[in-house]
Amino acid sequence: QVQLVESGGGLVQAGGSLRLSCTASGPGFSRYAMGWFRQAPGKEREFVAVVTWHGIMTYADSVKGRFTISEVNAENTVYLQMNSLNLEDTGVYFCASDLTAATVQGGKAKYWGQGTQVTVSS
Repeated sequence: QVQLVESGGGLVQAGGSLRLSCTASGPGFSRYAMGWFRQAPGKEREFVAVVTWHGIMTYADSVKGRFTISEVNAENTVYLQMNSLNLEDTGVYFCASDLTAATVQGGKAKYWGQGTQVTVSS
C-alpha cells in the first residue's frame, strides 16, 4: 500500500516562509505525479500545485509567484516552498499523487496524505 507522509507545517507570520515536504513509500510507486491541495476552515479543498514525473509544474493562480513545487524523484519526495505567506494561505495542506498531473489537479488522486497544518498569523 502506497503511503504519503507530509511534514513541515507550522505557525508563521504573514510575509514569512515555510517549506512542506511529502514522501511516498510503498510497492510500485514509480513515475507518479505529485501535488498539493489545501483546505481552509469552512471551505472546500482546493488545488495548489502539481509536478509531473518529468518536472512539469502547474500552479493555482492564487499561489503563482509565491509558491514553488519541486521533486526529488530518487527519493519519491515532493516539496512546496511557500514564500510571502498571507492569512488566506492558512489551512491543512494535503499531498496527493497519481499517474497523471491532470488526475491530481482534478482532485481525483488515488493516494492522499493525512495533511499538515499551516497557520499564518498577522
